[in-house]
Amino acid sequence: MLLLFLFIVIPLIEIALFIQVGGAIGLGWTLAIVVGTAVLGSWLVRQQGATALNDLRRSFEALSDPTEPLAHGAMILFSGALLLTPGFFTDALGFALLLPPVRRWVFRKLRQGIRVQSFTMGQEVRHDAYRYDSRDAGNVIDGEYEDVSAPKQPTHTASKGPSGWTKH
Repeated sequence: MLLLFLFIVIPLIEIALFIQVGGAIGLGWTLAIVVGTAVLGSWLVRQQGATALNDLRRSFEALSDPTEPLAHGAMILFSGALLLTPGFFTDALGFALLLPPVRRWVFRKLRQGIRVQSFTMGQEVRHDAYRYDSRDAGNVIDGEYEDVSAPKQPTHTASKGPSGWTKH
């Protein structure tokens, strides 16, 4: 029901803002602002997206919880979609999500509504139906092998040479 409400209300807000702003500054300037915010927004999203990706890489390298960098990346992606959507209201929301303090606030609010039951870091190995975790690693011998047995001879005796289908 909330999504239906948003799909109806947001376009109505955008239409009202287009009428008000277009009446105040004219059609040309209104369109220039819409195109300018899309261009500026896409550039900012690219810059902040690269920063978020670096933060995510650092969290993986440090083996720390990647939840916050992933959430920031998702919010930056969502802000890019909002900024590319023509309109003043969606642009305002998109630019707001590009601000790190706003993203941290949204992340805290979202995190309050989520309950994590378990979180593990480390290695869990799974072979077919057999499962064990890294605590059992002392009982496992890891190694490589190469089959050095003699190659098997063909069992049929009729083929001692070329088949006759090929010319030598």
